[in-house]
Amino acid sequence: MDSLNRLKEESIRVAKESYTRKFMRATGKFRVIFGPAHSSSLDHEMTEANRKLLAQRQAETQQWETLRRPDGSTYVVPRNPDDKSLR
Repeated sequence: MDSLNRLKEESIRVAKESYTRKFMRATGKFRVIFGPAHSSSLDHEMTEANRKLLAQRQAETQQWETLRRPDGSTYVVPRNPDDKSLR
């Protein structure tokens, strides 16, 4: 009887888990073999430092544009050739 209750509780817990948590639990055996990856809480708010870093990275991406060659390959060039801030 006790094991049946534990199974019910486990199934309820699994049903309430997010897709990401289910995936991480399912791939746990791979992490044992290939080593741990850095993981942090998936539910946390962004810190001020992370917000600043995100804004900086987004500003950096605005300085470039992607051009496509006739053969379909792409390359990145600066939007303003006179801007030497990232080179």
